[in-house]
Amino acid sequence: MKRPLVGALATAFFGAAAVTGFAAAPASAAEAPSSPEAAAAPDFAGTVALSNCSGSLVKMPGSKASDPGLVLSNGHCLEEGMPEPGKVVVDQPSSRSFTLLDAGGGDAGTLKSTKIAYGTMTDTDVSLYELDSTYEEIKKDTGIDPLEVQAEHPEQGTAITVVSGYWKETFSCSIDAFVPELREDGWTMKDSLRYTEECETKGGTSGSPVVDDSTGKIVGVNNTRNENGEECTLNNPCEVDENGKVTVHEGIAYGQQTHTLTSCIAAGNKVDLSLPDCKLPKP
Repeated sequence: MKRPLVGALATAFFGAAAVTGFAAAPASAAEAPSSPEAAAAPDFAGTVALSNCSGSLVKMPGSKASDPGLVLSNGHCLEEGMPEPGKVVVDQPSSRSFTLLDAGGGDAGTLKSTKIAYGTMTDTDVSLYELDSTYEEIKKDTGIDPLEVQAEHPEQGTAITVVSGYWKETFSCSIDAFVPELREDGWTMKDSLRYTEECETKGGTSGSPVVDDSTGKIVGVNNTRNENGEECTLNNPCEVDENGKVTVHEGIAYGQQTHTLTSCIAAGNKVDLSLPDCKLPKP
C-alpha cells in the first residue's frame, strides 16, 4: 500500500504510484512507456489515470444514463492523504481531475469531480468520486461507457485482470482466495481478494479496477502487495484467519471487493449509508 505522492519526497502506500504496498505512483511514472502487453483484454476503455493512482468510471446495477458519473479508486488515493483507521469521508467537496482512457489507452477526455461521495480505509480501501457530468454527457463527449460494478460476491478461481490507467498496463491472474482480515500498518481490511502470483502489481496500480474476464464487470479494486516479506507493516500486508493465525505471502498482491458498494447506492447514484443492506463503514 503506497502513500500517494506529495512532491518528490513523498513515499508510496497501497497501490498508489510509488512501489506496491498501498501502491501510489512514482514521480517519473508519467514518462514511463506503455507495456507491450497493455492491449490485452480487458482493454482500457473506461479506466482513468489520477495524479498518483489508477481508477475507473463506474456505474452501479441501478445507475441511469442521466445520473452523475462515479469514479472508483482507493481510499488511500484521496488527494488529502490516507484516512486514519476508523475515518469515513462522505460528501466532501472535491474538484479533482481524471484522465479518461479509450480502449487502446489513449486520452479520451478529462473528467472532473464535484465531491468525494465516499472514502475510507476501514474494513476496505475505497473511494467514490461524484462527477460534474452524467454518463450520457460523458458518452456524447468521449464515446466511452462506464464499467459496471458486479452486485454479487465473486468466486474463487475467477480469471481476473487488474487494469491500470496510470501505467496503461494490465495484470492477468485469478482470485486465489478470500482473506478474512488483511492488516497493514494500522489498517485492517476484511474479506480481501488475494491474487495468484501472476499479478505482479506495482506502484501506480492502486485503485485499478479488478475485472472479471468472463463478464467484463468490476469485482474489486486493487490496493496492495507484500513487498519484502515483513509482517503487517506498511507495504507488507499480512493475512489473519478466523483463529487469529498470521500468515505472510511475500510478493503477493491484493484487492478489495466492490460488491459491497452496490447496496449503498440510492436513486440518482447517491451514496446512502442508511439503506438496510448497506454494510459499508459509517462516519
